Amino acid sequence: MHPCLNVDEIVRLIARELVASGGGGTAVGLACCRKSFEDPVLDTLWETQQELLPLLKSFPGGVWNDDGCTVSVPTMCVFFSFLDDSTRQSFKRLPTMMEWARFRKYARRMRWLRGYETTDILSLEVFPVMQLCTINKPLLPNLKTLDLWEIEGSFIPFIPLFLSPRITFIVLKFESDSPKAVVASMIATVPTLCPNLQAITLRALPRDPMITAAVSGIPLVANGNTFQTFRVDSPLTQEASEVLYKLPSLRYLSVIVERETSLPSASLPNLIELTITCNNKEDWLRIFHGATFGKLKSVTFYLQSKQPGDFLGAFERAALSSSVQNTLSKFCLSTSYSWNTNYSSLLQFTQMVDLDIRFSCRYGCSSRVDDDIIISLSRAMPKLETLTLGDLPCGQITTGVTTKGLIALARHCPNLYSLRVHFRVASLSDPPAIHGVVPNAGPAASWTDCALEVLCVGKTPMPEGSELVIALTLLRIFPRLDCIVSDDNEDWNEVEDAINRSQ
Repeated sequence: MHPCLNVDEIVRLIARELVASGGGGTAVGLACCRKSFEDPVLDTLWETQQELLPLLKSFPGGVWNDDGCTVSVPTMCVFFSFLDDSTRQSFKRLPTMMEWARFRKYARRMRWLRGYETTDILSLEVFPVMQLCTINKPLLPNLKTLDLWEIEGSFIPFIPLFLSPRITFIVLKFESDSPKAVVASMIATVPTLCPNLQAITLRALPRDPMITAAVSGIPLVANGNTFQTFRVDSPLTQEASEVLYKLPSLRYLSVIVERETSLPSASLPNLIELTITCNNKEDWLRIFHGATFGKLKSVTFYLQSKQPGDFLGAFERAALSSSVQNTLSKFCLSTSYSWNTNYSSLLQFTQMVDLDIRFSCRYGCSSRVDDDIIISLSRAMPKLETLTLGDLPCGQITTGVTTKGLIALARHCPNLYSLRVHFRVASLSDPPAIHGVVPNAGPAASWTDCALEVLCVGKTPMPEGSELVIALTLLRIFPRLDCIVSDDNEDWNEVEDAINRSQ
């Protein structure tokens, strides 16, 4: 054997490359042939797991009942997805010490566990047995990332089984009817069991004072020099807010601001992404006034107010006071209500790459986006890559962008990739009008540098028999266009087909 294969780092690199390229069987063969390959190969194969089933399969077949019947307590039942008849298996005896040692041989190698609807795959009887056999020691002692989704209430008490001091990243998404007290009790254990936590995401949390108290304990004990991500669907106590908005290493922050919350001014020099769920009260503005945001790139608002008013104007005034306009490249705002806003408040944010503002047309079209607005935005934001203004384009358009505005986007925003605005489709089927606004109108007239590939048209109606003309017009304005996103409209499907045939 070549001497370089005695170097552990080289062997691990080989193992990673083999597994990544689909050569897991070859890697296993090497591990069986050479003892020096065993640990690097096993570490690579077990590093990331989607479920616990691979670990449970490490137990020998003699552990399980052949007939699937339940026997003496304790019992563990598992739905083995690899069995064609999906028979329900259970322990006919507890694993021996040697069998548990084999289990732990693989368990200690896991670094990342992902799970989705865990109790659909494993019976709850699995977990008491795991607890029984892992007293005073973590089930997965070297796990760093725990990522569980669609967590049922009955499974929540067993989540601490997977927590350990090595864990640095936690992502948990609960089902909507999760019991509040059980959720709060589990969350309260996180700071103790995971003292080196760097990032936590808790989604779909029930709203309750117990939950607020539990999640507020996390920033209070977090290591300010290493804690980087806090995304939690719950309000915080005043004390926790004071601490959270001063964590120097925080990079990603998602918070819920309630009416009675009084927010402190933020000092977050490394914050990159901020998400705020709030009503239209201006308490959230305190985050920005006099704040330190040296690296903030993304801001997202979820508005719960029926009357957003001049929200963009309030944001402009607050953001400019902290110089956010020099770094902000993504701005998203979403409300489920109708809204007619003034977009001029955003013209100061010249570094914008993604602009996404969504509101409803449910009770009548509320979009007032026209050529003047689009031209102003395109000139002010030449780096735009995605632009979304309003709901899906509807069939109730009272105003909208014409060919003139679309051409302005193509001229001033060459990197624009995706577009969703209300527009007047009839303007695209008027050749004289197109000739008047397209420079050097003719067969060769196009902006070859315009990157737009995706155009969302929603329910926008189309003049009868104009599919081919509209397709050719769109190609002249956006030469790389190849995807039309419509609401199952056959006319727009024909436009997309014509565009694809013409390219």
